Amino acid sequence: MLGPVRQLLENKKIILASGSSRRKEILEKNLGLTIQIVPSNFPENLDKTKFTPANYVVENSRLKALDVAQNLKEDWYLIIGSDTIVEMDNKIYEKPLDKEDAYRILKSLSDNTHRVLTGVTLLKREIDSAPGSDFKIHSFYEQTSVNFANLDDNVINSYIESGDPFDKAGGYGIQSLGASLVKSINGDFFNVQGFPAHKFSVELKKFIQ
Repeated sequence: MLGPVRQLLENKKIILASGSSRRKEILEKNLGLTIQIVPSNFPENLDKTKFTPANYVVENSRLKALDVAQNLKEDWYLIIGSDTIVEMDNKIYEKPLDKEDAYRILKSLSDNTHRVLTGVTLLKREIDSAPGSDFKIHSFYEQTSVNFANLDDNVINSYIESGDPFDKAGGYGIQSLGASLVKSINGDFFNVQGFPAHKFSVELKKFIQ
């Protein structure tokens, strides 16, 4: 999908406003882009009660991207902000705070179907404008349905003790030890990892052409 525009991105500075190694890997290994990581300092303290899950994840991605744009002194061409959550029954699940929180999340997801939503915001700086100003902005989100297995307490506690849940929305990683917890998905596998490869490619192509 990115083949026609990849040449346009050569020698352009593309910033990922996130410290996520998984997102960087998807952008570089799977999409063939060259990415520089500049983590956002946005505190992600939005009031969830004021947003739908989709609006919440998009707004987080937007504020992450804007934070980096406003603080980055060097030249750049494109900034990518992204945020991922798990949602079930209109309740948002983010990264677990501790073991008890991880247990609560995984117990809730057990034998149920949830959605993984990733919001993405693209900022493209206009030619000859100063860093931090005069840029175009475009936001979107993707969702994937995930069907979880029926997890007993031994499975949940063993997984928690592995340490895998603690840096992942919803307390599991489909690309790591959490793969065995998932019965099936409907949608983009990469979105469950934290970045929607296909929709990003489609939206980026429209945005920069």
